[in-house]
Amino acid sequence: MISEDQLKRVAAWSRELTSAEIEVARAGITERSYGTGETVFMRGDTFDYWAGMVFGLARMGGVSRDGKETSLAGLTAGAWFGEGSVLKNEPRRYDVVALRSSRVALMERSAFMWLFENSVGFNRFLVRQLNERLGQFIGMLEVNRTLDATARLARGIASLFNPILYPESTAHLEITQEEIGALSGMSRQNANRALNRLEKEGLLRLEYGGVTILDVEKLRGYGD
Repeated sequence: MISEDQLKRVAAWSRELTSAEIEVARAGITERSYGTGETVFMRGDTFDYWAGMVFGLARMGGVSRDGKETSLAGLTAGAWFGEGSVLKNEPRRYDVVALRSSRVALMERSAFMWLFENSVGFNRFLVRQLNERLGQFIGMLEVNRTLDATARLARGIASLFNPILYPESTAHLEITQEEIGALSGMSRQNANRALNRLEKEGLLRLEYGGVTILDVEKLRGYGD
């Protein structure tokens, strides 16, 4: 169980719950730490939790039969993920791996389903969450098929500023160029070239240990 204050810090959706619903939520949540490169869960796992990033950075993706890695989404503080598998009570369809030391909040499926069946506020959030995630994946499919590496990286960074999926985002991302490359499915060298191009165009500023976004809307539409 976590405290009510901690719940509100790590889960923006909890602010829509009633007092009784908050008690169910906090009673069903524990936290777990993961080291760099550690797997939160793998494709095919039975993982009976809905999960949210307390702090750190993780990559949602998978590996094809020929060993090619595919990145689906980055997961930063405040992002919750895996609700589809919890709702369908099925094995996970992708991997989630910590790219740096991270802490993850884990809600038991029983608590999740109670909120799903009883809370209007929680269901409103889930509809928004699922709609935004669907839009994110459709957009990613289009980007990967039609745009070059710089545009893919620009759109990938911009996706971390979706206010529904990443409610705690700020203009400065504490993220390395290697991590950006991992989230964008490219090498550190290619990510570096793309980031330098975006910096020259005035869309972001590279800094020690991070990136400051100067124009997220132009990043979202980069390559159009």
